[in-house]
Amino acid sequence: MTLQGEDLGAWVQAQRLGWEQLLPAQVWMLENMLHLSPAAPDERPQAPRTQADKWATNIRAAKEFHTREGSLQAVRRKTVVQVSEPDGSQTIVKLGLFVDNCRRRADKLAPERRAELDALGMRW
Repeated sequence: MTLQGEDLGAWVQAQRLGWEQLLPAQVWMLENMLHLSPAAPDERPQAPRTQADKWATNIRAAKEFHTREGSLQAVRRKTVVQVSEPDGSQTIVKLGLFVDNCRRRADKLAPERRAELDALGMRW
């Protein structure tokens, strides 16, 4: 909902997520006049994943595939695998796209990353 050009939903979310930075008078007004409360921990957005995190997930998927299939030769561009995260959740990894991109950008890969893929028998 917009009022005078202001997205009220975004404003409410910003207030709830930034509750700790509000002045006591602002907290009082939000609680007593608008009946708002601070955002619960599960409502907070997740921190963005770094490139290193994404690489680690992709390598874990490649290792699991290599263990199951014996090599990375059978990875097709549309191959998708599920990887178990340390917290027990499942992450879907587009392994075929990852392997294809690594092959195309092999000359730009850091030596340690290339070595990780070489250890899995990567066909360049």
